[in-house]
Amino acid sequence: MAGLRRTLGPLGAAGIGVASMVGAGAFYVWAPGAALAGSLLWVSVIIAGTVALLNALVVAQLAMHNPVSGGVYRYGQKYLGDQAGFLAGWFFLVGKTASAAAIAAIAGRYLWPENSTLIAVGLLAVFAAANLSGIRTTAIISILSALVVVGTLVVVLVGARGDGSFIAEGGTPETWGVMNAAGLIFFAFAGYARMATLGDEVKNPSRVLPRVIVVTLLGVLALYGALVVVLLSTLGPAELAQSPVPLAQIAPQGMVPWVVAVAGLASLGSLAAVLAGLSRTSMAMADSGDLPARLGRVWTRTSSPAIAEITMAVGAMIAVALVDTVWLVGASSSAVLSYYAIAHACALRAPAAERILPVITPWVGLMMCLALVVTLPWQSLATGGVVFVCGLVIWRIRHKPTLNH
Repeated sequence: MAGLRRTLGPLGAAGIGVASMVGAGAFYVWAPGAALAGSLLWVSVIIAGTVALLNALVVAQLAMHNPVSGGVYRYGQKYLGDQAGFLAGWFFLVGKTASAAAIAAIAGRYLWPENSTLIAVGLLAVFAAANLSGIRTTAIISILSALVVVGTLVVVLVGARGDGSFIAEGGTPETWGVMNAAGLIFFAFAGYARMATLGDEVKNPSRVLPRVIVVTLLGVLALYGALVVVLLSTLGPAELAQSPVPLAQIAPQGMVPWVVAVAGLASLGSLAAVLAGLSRTSMAMADSGDLPARLGRVWTRTSSPAIAEITMAVGAMIAVALVDTVWLVGASSSAVLSYYAIAHACALRAPAAERILPVITPWVGLMMCLALVVTLPWQSLATGGVVFVCGLVIWRIRHKPTLNH
């Protein structure tokens, strides 16, 4: 992808990855998750985390042999064909546009509840503008956000009081609720492979990307595991399910305003990273002819895909103004899980010389991704179906002259 420079080191890539995961989802998914899974919420977290880990391992393996921007879009083209690659890119663009809109909406609720939509649109504009100044700016924002957010969550965990008694309560008898919750909670993990979409801007990507992806995810898994145990122990499943700000409720006295402020900051850090990944994937698709060529243009002053950045931000602004946050989270999970299903299919088609993981890993990952998609609320599943059909139609329209020959 001509025009981009390899300016991002391991710390910057890790900062973007952590900020992408420990963002709005970490402050939002626990209440709706508890409403579905009850005291078995911790099981949902384990399921979502296992899927995320399998996805991360497979994406890391693919990134070692394909150090380019575009992530699974590029991998799909190489291993499965142009149509599969396009669908992966399409799922990513739709899922992450919904994710960016949801993150902005959550930040707006924390920062100014009475005018949350206006704030959300303004934040999307501000962070798209920040990303236009280059990937280093995005990395700096992400690193600072990750440090403050993770530090605050650790302080809250240390200061909270829980005894683990929730485990004896039995939990929701319906397995379906646990799986429903796992699909929603996946939203809080879905940032670990954001680094793979920035492959053209990472120094020594074949070595750096796999390590950073896996290490950052394992760290966030440990943090989320501790977080859900403390939330359930302190509030209990019923109160957690009804809580609009559960992390503020378990925070030590005097920290509540700070926790609310940090929740807004976490949303902002993940928003910057999501918009960066969106613009790079849309640029990769434009370079391959799957999207209008203008989206592939790079602003030479900062080596950033300006038109793609602006276009994706506008799409997120429209979504946040028209769609409810719960629907946005469900649509994001549905599309992104489909994206990773294609990643596992790519790993299964990769030659033996490129495999580090046992072949059972992508098989299990593929089955678990599809299982979570199927168990999402019907609205999310229906949205995913519409996204899939629209993707096929757009691909056929874009490639009609080729198909006719």
